[in-house]
Amino acid sequence: MERKPKILVFDLDYTLWPFWIDTHYDAPFKKISKTDVKDRHGNNVPYYQAVPRILEKLKRDGFKVGVASRTSCTGEAKELIKCFEWDQYFDYVQIYPGTKTTHFTKIKRDSGIEFQDMIFFDDEHRNIRDVSKLGRNEFIL
Repeated sequence: MERKPKILVFDLDYTLWPFWIDTHYDAPFKKISKTDVKDRHGNNVPYYQAVPRILEKLKRDGFKVGVASRTSCTGEAKELIKCFEWDQYFDYVQIYPGTKTTHFTKIKRDSGIEFQDMIFFDDEHRNIRDVSKLGRNEFIL
């Protein structure tokens, strides 16, 4: 029997966009168009080009989608998500300093979805290791 996750959770920095929000760009951000966002100095703020299509497909296919980020730039990260129009895809948003296990515990509490039914995407091995201790899963994607 094929088993799929009930929720997919993504980190932000170097997972959905190619930078650390707390060091590379300065808020406020200005949305020029759906694909063009500038920081306060007029620098173009990029994202990985496949991200909007992936998020749209996940939602269309009925998956819950979440964000778990440890950045201290909570407001800036949320502002940028809104500028990119990704806020329409995220059911659960946990953006604040701390451990990813805290983020996931709150997602579990808010969603009612068990850890073993979640899948996590992050560029940092330490975060993946910590979250993996919460529950094992074996999905076919």
